[in-house]
Amino acid sequence: MTKVKIKKVLIIRFSSIGDIVLTLPVVRYVKQQLKCEIHFLTKKSFESLIISNPQLDKIYSINKKVSEVLPQLKLEKYDAIIDLHKNLRTLRIRWALRIPYYSFDKLNFEKWLMVNFKINRLPKIPIVERYLEALRPLILELGSNRVEAEISGLIKEEYEDDFNGLLNPKNKLADLEIKFPELKNFFLLFGNNWIVFAIGGAHATKRLPLLKLISICSKIKTPIILIGGKEDATIGEEIVLSINDNRVVDMCGKTTLQESIQLVNSAKKIITHDTGMMHIAASLKKEIISIWGNTIPEFGMAPFYDDGIDRNTILQVENLSCRPCSKIGFEKCPKGHFRCMLEIDEDKVVGIVDF
Repeated sequence: MTKVKIKKVLIIRFSSIGDIVLTLPVVRYVKQQLKCEIHFLTKKSFESLIISNPQLDKIYSINKKVSEVLPQLKLEKYDAIIDLHKNLRTLRIRWALRIPYYSFDKLNFEKWLMVNFKINRLPKIPIVERYLEALRPLILELGSNRVEAEISGLIKEEYEDDFNGLLNPKNKLADLEIKFPELKNFFLLFGNNWIVFAIGGAHATKRLPLLKLISICSKIKTPIILIGGKEDATIGEEIVLSINDNRVVDMCGKTTLQESIQLVNSAKKIITHDTGMMHIAASLKKEIISIWGNTIPEFGMAPFYDDGIDRNTILQVENLSCRPCSKIGFEKCPKGHFRCMLEIDEDKVVGIVDF
């Protein structure tokens, strides 16, 4: 049977920050293997993450409903859909376009077993590798006898740090100094010897509590830039007020996502919870100290380095019978003790950072 040349594909991932970042190796892989036109569909609020990506030929975005873009998508005449979200919205798109699609196993049953019964049937495979494994039939349809970039997702070719398009050239560190006087003073005092602490997280059970954050920051000798969203601004202020030292500066709620990415890229090391910033830092090949609360890396969401060099140190409270209590998170500890975060070893964090 004659093989059909793939000329144009649509990749779908609506949210969130970390999940979209983890699709970027797939974008690169598809461009390498198929050398086709690639379009990406996401939510408008996350468009800035991929707007500078050199591998994407067109970006579509929605506010809430796929009906906002469905007429335009039908006109594109895609050869295939790569569905990396796999929900009712993407199902609607697949039904509407009626073309071949490729997706992945979300392992919902295995995660349910782990959360509810602590039965571990989870494969020791990062989600990026599961994404790439799902593409194997797409590559084989082209008659390829081998996968040039290993299916493990470890792309062998060398790339610049900003190859994923996460770094917007408009957000230079020098420009941030002009925009934020507190950063200018900070850089004058400490030069380029500082770390970023991403204090946010989508759910409270994925974040260190305030007093723990204050304690860790007060013990670290290396200068710290705190980053987070507007929802983290009050916590950032309280940390700085409690420590009262110019070696800690608060940028929570002040910088845009792209500006925060530039700070992450310029930092010596990154401390982060299980959040989107963790995945951004890994994509930029930064050294990470990742702190895990109610979730576990075994869900497949540990930092992924596509050059195969693991620069991440995982800190978590081992052997807690209640952990993981959710594959996502809660607004308070279901057990009431929050041991998964309160018992994080602060001295280990300090030792890794200040070494």
